[in-house]
Amino acid sequence: MGTISSALSLISEGLNADQSALNIVANNVANANTTGYTKETANFREAQPLYINGVSYGAGVADVTPVSVRDRVLEERLAQQQQLASASGSRLSALNTLQAQFTPASGSPSSTAGDIGSDLTGFFSSFSTLEANPGNNAFRQQVLSTAGTLSGDVSNAAASLNSQRSALDQEASGIASQVNALTGAIAQLNRQIQTVSPGGDAGTLEDQRQQELSSLSQLIGINQVTTENNGLSITTTSGQLLVSEGSSFQLTTGTSGGVTHFYAGATDVTSQLAGGGGTLGGLLTARDQDIPNVMGSLDQLAYGVSTQVNALNNKGTDLAGDNGNAGNIFAEATQVAGSAASMSVVMTDPNHIAAAGAGQGTGDSSNATAMANLANQLIVNGQTPTNYYSAFVTTLGSTVSGVETENTAQNASVTQLQTRNNALSGVNLNDEASALTTFERCYQSASQVFALLNTLMASALNLGSETTVS
Repeated sequence: MGTISSALSLISEGLNADQSALNIVANNVANANTTGYTKETANFREAQPLYINGVSYGAGVADVTPVSVRDRVLEERLAQQQQLASASGSRLSALNTLQAQFTPASGSPSSTAGDIGSDLTGFFSSFSTLEANPGNNAFRQQVLSTAGTLSGDVSNAAASLNSQRSALDQEASGIASQVNALTGAIAQLNRQIQTVSPGGDAGTLEDQRQQELSSLSQLIGINQVTTENNGLSITTTSGQLLVSEGSSFQLTTGTSGGVTHFYAGATDVTSQLAGGGGTLGGLLTARDQDIPNVMGSLDQLAYGVSTQVNALNNKGTDLAGDNGNAGNIFAEATQVAGSAASMSVVMTDPNHIAAAGAGQGTGDSSNATAMANLANQLIVNGQTPTNYYSAFVTTLGSTVSGVETENTAQNASVTQLQTRNNALSGVNLNDEASALTTFERCYQSASQVFALLNTLMASALNLGSETTVS
């Protein structure tokens, strides 16, 4: 009787174990399309065996627990690649907007900057036209008109750059609150995981934590450190602590130099975040590196052209007879920085264009020739104005192309790693169908043994008679 009872107990536990395994399969199938869900497998734990007279007797299965199929190293590699791709992606978007300002559509300028290259050619060509007839008022007016077009396009480009930088600054500032929300959620999940499953897989809680980590890595560059009791600490790529197991640390912002700076505690980490990855890293790189570089080039162009043209105009003689003090054509630039934004035409009377050389009669055009020749002189950072502008546009295009290539490669890597992770941790309905069949057969087999033991028990109770016990 004791042996049959033990067998019934073993089979009963087996039936319960098979049912638990079937429930795990059903849960996988139900979550096949749930974002971030990691498939689970049944882990059968052997019951403590019995020892009788030194002989070990199996006690069957103790319980079945679900275990998530995950590769933590692969997940971390994916997060690292995501933060790189997000950084180059946000920077590329900003660079494309930046480049569009200096890329007029065919036929007519559609960019904010117009076509500065053509403006330069038209401006210096107007002096060449004036050479032929220095007293012609229409030709003089054309000089001021082309000067106005050039200065307007340059100053508009500078204004647009400042506007884009402000927009990037505002977008970057908003990311801080998103980062803080995610780090707070991760810290809370750490506490739950360490309470529920300090020594092993925590199932859906770990799925949730991994989802938050994935979102965080797309916003900011991070490093992950596994701690005791299945916890996790997170730092920025430069080492500032964001999460320590159950505690999170806020990323704060403040204004410095007219733009938003980011602080971890009292430490300004803006420059580290710019090179750390994530959307924030890309935005800061564009805000603090790309746009200032373009603005610097534009300032250099505006300064070189305006100061040289003004200097020559003040060396010649105008139609009013002013000799050496005809006045400035462009607003006077006192320093390179800010020259593009402030570039404008201040001369209103075309008679003050000093086409004649110093001390020459008003019919002379030697000074107009000199100003036309500025187009071929190295007046902008050791280059001619048009060559300088062409090199600037080419450099910007090369930067955009390089970041685009980088982003394409990084996105391909993200896709590859995501595919590998999905193959390992995602729910495959074919695999689940196979597991379902296996566990159903196991359940049926255990049921048959249970029925057989029940018959044996009934016969025993009826002293060998096959009469069914009701």
